[in-house]
This record gives sequence, C-alpha cells and structure tokens, in this order.
Amino acid sequence: MAKIKVDGRELEVPDHYTLLQAAEDAGAEVPRFCFHERLSIAGNCRMCLVEVKGGPPKPQASCAMGVKDLRPGPNGEAPEIFTNTPMVKKAREGVMEFLLINHPLDCPICDQGGECDLQDQAMAFGVDASRYGENKRAVEDKYIGPLVKTIMNRCIHCTRCVRFTTEVAGISELGLIGRGEDAEITTYLENAMTSELQGNVIDLCPVGALTSRPYAFQARPWELRKTESVDVMDAVGSAIRVDSRGREVMRILPRVNEQVNEEWISDKTRFVWDGLKTQRLDRPYVRVDGRLRPASWGEAFEAIRRAVSATSAEKIGAVAGDLATVEEMYALKSLLASLGSQNVDCRQDGAALDPSHGRSSYVFNPTIEGIEQADALLIVGANPRWEASVLNARIRKRWRTGALQVGVIGNAGDLRYEYTSLGAGTDSLNELVAGRGSFVDVLKNAKRPMVIVGQAALRGESGAAVLSAAAKLANDVGALGDEWNGFAVLQNAASRVGGLDVGFVPGESGLNADGIVANSDVLFLLGADEIDLTPAKGFVVYVGTHGDRGAHRADVILPGSAYTEKAGIYVNTEGRVQQTNRAGFAPGDAKDEWAIIRALSDVLGKRLPFDSLQQLRAKLFAEFPHFARFGEIEPGTHASLSWLGTKGGDLGKTVFRPAFEDFYLTNPIARASAVMAECSALARGGFQQQAAE
Repeated sequence: MAKIKVDGRELEVPDHYTLLQAAEDAGAEVPRFCFHERLSIAGNCRMCLVEVKGGPPKPQASCAMGVKDLRPGPNGEAPEIFTNTPMVKKAREGVMEFLLINHPLDCPICDQGGECDLQDQAMAFGVDASRYGENKRAVEDKYIGPLVKTIMNRCIHCTRCVRFTTEVAGISELGLIGRGEDAEITTYLENAMTSELQGNVIDLCPVGALTSRPYAFQARPWELRKTESVDVMDAVGSAIRVDSRGREVMRILPRVNEQVNEEWISDKTRFVWDGLKTQRLDRPYVRVDGRLRPASWGEAFEAIRRAVSATSAEKIGAVAGDLATVEEMYALKSLLASLGSQNVDCRQDGAALDPSHGRSSYVFNPTIEGIEQADALLIVGANPRWEASVLNARIRKRWRTGALQVGVIGNAGDLRYEYTSLGAGTDSLNELVAGRGSFVDVLKNAKRPMVIVGQAALRGESGAAVLSAAAKLANDVGALGDEWNGFAVLQNAASRVGGLDVGFVPGESGLNADGIVANSDVLFLLGADEIDLTPAKGFVVYVGTHGDRGAHRADVILPGSAYTEKAGIYVNTEGRVQQTNRAGFAPGDAKDEWAIIRALSDVLGKRLPFDSLQQLRAKLFAEFPHFARFGEIEPGTHASLSWLGTKGGDLGKTVFRPAFEDFYLTNPIARASAVMAECSALARGGFQQQAAE
C-alpha cells in the first residue's frame, strides 16, 4: 500500500494504482476518453490531466502515471496531487478545445442520442466559445460490417475500439493509420469485421463514431423503457438490459456483472432483437386436412384432449427446447407425471448428462470467474469461441497473463489464443487418461488445472464414457479437491442446467429424446426445434414462439412468450440461478408457457395445483430450494465426480464434431433475425465486402 494526498485528503491505495484510480478512490471526478478499466493504457486523449505537487510545472496524464512514480515531500510527506486547480481547469479546457476542432456539429442528429461522453464532458469541462475559424477535416466513412455503423468525422482517436479488438476479442481487425490530421481508424481493406464480440465497440466508443447499424435512427434513448434481464442465446447467462418501446424490443445492451460477463456480450446476444418480432406465432393453430388453420384456444385444447384420450400413458412424451424456463419445464413435467408418463427429456442433442450423477457432473464447477485462477486448461470436444463467446474472452484474458497453457482435443479452429492441439477425438482422450503425452505433465504440475468438456463430446454412444474418462482425468491430475474443483461441463443451451436440476429427464422406464420423438402417439414440444422430427409419426403439440421446425411439423400450435416477454428462471452453465424480466408483452393471443400448460391440464382432467406464477414458484422452491437463491450458485461435490470417473465405458473411435454448424442461427429467434442471417451469409463467404459497397 502507498500513501497519497488527493486534493488535501490523505488515503492509502495499492502501490500499483494509477493516479486516476487513486483520485477516484478519493471521490474526485477525473474525466477521460481513452482510458478504460478493462483495456491497456494508451494515454493519448490527455483529458485526465492532474497537477502533481513537486512535479514538473505542467499537468500530468493521471491514467499513465502510477502512484509509485511520485516522489514524497522533502520531509517524507505523502505525495500530493490536485484535480481541481486553475492549472488543471485551464489544461482540460485546452484539451477539450482541441478535441472539438474537427468534431462535426452533429449533436441534434447523432445516433448517440445524448448517450455521449464527449457531449457530457464538453459541458462539464469545456469552454463556451470556439476560437477555430478553419474548415473542419472530413473523413470518409468505413464499411466494417453489417453490425457497426461508422461516422468517422466524429472520431477523436481514443483507440478504445482498436485496443478492444486486439486485446479482448483477440484479432487485430481495427487499427490507426496515418499521422496528424490524416490519422484514421479503419480495417484498412474495409472488409467486414469477423469477431463475434465486435458489437462491444459500440458501447466503448465515447463519441458517435461507432454506432449500431441495425438500431440506427430507430428510436431515441428517452423513448425507451429499460428492463434488466439475462441473455438466453447461450448458457453463459450474460447480464443484459432490454430497451423497449411499447411492445417492441428496440435494442439489447450489456450490464456489468463481474462474475459472469464483466461488461461484454456476444453479437448474437446484442443484435438478435429483430428476430423477436418476425415469424411470431400469435394465435393457436390446428391441422385440418393436412393444413394448419387458425383456431380458438378451446378448439386447440379439445384436439389435444382427443389425442391424449386415444392413447396410453407410455405413448405420451415431451421434449423441452433450449430456451425453456425452469417454471414451464416443471409444469410440463408435472402434467405428464399426472398422466402417468415418464417420457420427458430436456437433452435435445442426446448429451450423456444425468442428474443422478450429481450436480457437479453437468455444471461449470470452477465458475466463469474462476477461469482467471486456472493455470492449465484442457478443452475436450468444445469450441468456447462459438459456444460461449464471453466465456472464451475470459479464457483469453487469463491466457494473456502468460499463466495459462491450453490444450484442445477436437477441431476448435481459431480460438483467438494459442493452444496445443492434442488430437481430434476419443483416441487422444484415451491417451491422456492413460497418462501418456506431455500435456498430462502440464496438468499435473499445475496448481489449479481445469478440464472443460463440451456437448459435442457427450453426444452419441460414447458420450457417457467420455464424461467418465474426463472426470477420471480431472481426478488423476489433481483438479478435484475441497478448495478447487476444475471439472467443467460447458453447456450451450440456456435451459439445460435448469432442466437437469428440475429432473426433466426420463424416469426409470422412460425414453430419451430420440425415443420419445420416434415412439410417441402424442408428443409435446416445449420450444424444441433443434431435434430431428422426421421419425415423429404421432400427434405433435408445439408450444413455442416462432414458426420454426417444430411448428412446421405440429398438429396443434400453442403460441408462447419469448424470453423478453416473461419473468422466468434460468440456470447458467456454472449453476447460477438467474431470472429474466418482462420487457414487453407477447403478440396477439400468445401466453406464458406455464399458463398454457396449466390451462391444458384442466381440459385433460389433471388440474395442476397452482393458478399463478407465484403459486407455481412456491411449489418449485419447496421441492428445489436452490431455485429461490437468485444470483447464487449451489455448489456440487467433487466426491460424486470421483465416483463418476470409475464408471468407465467404451470410448470407441469417435471424432468430436462441432456442437452446431452456424453460430448465428442456433435457435428460432436467431433464425428469424434478418441481421443474424446477414452475419451468417458473410461468415460463410469469408466476411469479404467490396469497398465500393
């Protein structure tokens, strides 16, 4: 710790602090443009100038000078800085005057809409007149893709976007070329950016130079109602804010959550909002003479009642999709149990995950924040860059410290950090379990080794054996202990952990997802669109939001609510209980899925014992108390993992395939999004775009 005086107030701060951090600890307000807590220090905007007592007779950039660089007073007094002297005030006014020399007078029409650091700081620290009489420079706007719009006349060259793409996203796509007044931020060849995190530069830009292209001129910030929620595009559970106008979602922004997503979100999370209003199911449908026709709720329920009454309990089944909430899965499981059926499954992809093996066998035990403590990492059959983009950024953050060695089994491609490729499938995993290979020594010599198992490795006949082998390897290399549990299952479906927690898996005599589809006379699909429905020969009831694969096969469609239109519980990949909040109402006659199931139970003569979401949650919390602890993780035990490692099984000779083919089109909402479709087309075409376009 070091002692320092800020504006006459003495305090102790860590000796690695910069003057800017020390000033903020003292409660002083220091303006800045280029400085950002999660990026390297550039020191090029000079807005954060302070006066150092006993230092040079000029103001100092507080972001680029450390507390330990200051000299004590002649008698050993604590060094002193000032943030509000006439020298500092004059210096900041001069800096602001230079920043505004070439900045266009765009404020009334700028798409930042007042959410602008430059505007705020010009009001607070600038002067009220301009002495500049020359023509302003003009800079040509750059094409950098369908997501980020550029108005480069406004750029003040803070280089936040450059540092983000290089340091956090892991690819040097943006850079600064030229010198002096010819300096420009550009992709140089004006190709579309390829990063799956590129939308974060919109939030980082302190002026209106980089804005959201899909959102451009759609709304003004003061028109929007802000709702805090969580993302369901993957299983990370990133904290988001949903901005809506009336019933319509206008944009999605990140919220700060240090334990999960810090302040980043993936492009799919940010730009998928246009898919919430296209291809929506807004009324019930019943298939008559081979064609789906609009129907009333009563007619749809009566068709389901006739189908259920015409078959036996063992011929009724339900499959839950990747976006289902805990409440609706609990309600549907209760309904099928009342009908006498145990044929329920939330594992559309057939992953070999079973809650009977203990919670540790299907969650990310070291936690997302715990990645920053790991010093060796083995990735088995996963591609974190596409399956959990924000989590992958956390791995890269740890890798950049030089304290993390990464090995990969499977075809991971470019993960945005260096790794050792150890093979393509189960043969390579078998080698490591047998103790052969140099990477085994890397894991054994690490203090906190981590093993990440992806869904691609857990599918197929060898899935259970792969899970057991990975648990055994984690135990052998010392990744399982009381202080550190380094065994991590990376989920890619938002509903999966919640479904496993609530027991939405087949009972003793129940069938798995594929068996349910192939053998059910009555099949309930709870937003299940990622499963092959070709074998389905029976009566299909689809409860969901979009006219996607499940709806195309359905005999009855019951319209549900999207994640922005209901309050629902989700559990992320690390086992953290989270909740979405309603930002708007579902279109037309669409209802919350739990309410649809409750109403259907009346018609089927199996009335469920709740009439409101509060009553449903009361029963849910009584049976599964950990769901009531929002924001917390119910830890599993490593003892169950040690047992799991002894199960063994035939690994066979399987090559781990990618979990999904297209990052941008993984669920019904994304497939309904025109923005995601454009991103998908660009990704398949190599992100090339002619400058003339």
